[in-house]
Amino acid sequence: MATYNEPTHAAEYLVSEANGARSRDEGVLAAGNLPAGAVLALNGDGDYVSLDPDGSASGTDKAKAILYAATDASTAPQPCTVHARACEVEKAALTLPDGITDPQTKTAMSDLTQRGIIPR
Repeated sequence: MATYNEPTHAAEYLVSEANGARSRDEGVLAAGNLPAGAVLALNGDGDYVSLDPDGSASGTDKAKAILYAATDASTAPQPCTVHARACEVEKAALTLPDGITDPQTKTAMSDLTQRGIIPR
């Protein structure tokens, strides 16, 4: 019998958010094929990219948002929706970069908290 692994659903990580569209922003995912719940940074062009804990020179080491729904920008930038403020999220449901260390994870969670995204 074949095994099926269900992908992460849109906003599956979300515990609560503000009314209306206050918690969400529209943006562009510059690159990558990322699941809902991916922790994002902003590149120099103001587009979202996967968090890079070692990217201090480019600023991509600062967590800025969480990807609302899976988005495939592997061949070209794609529009996306993110949670950028005023929400609570399930920390265990977030997707962080492979190889991220515990101190880097703590920093990323702190960055999100400073933006009003509260990991629980």
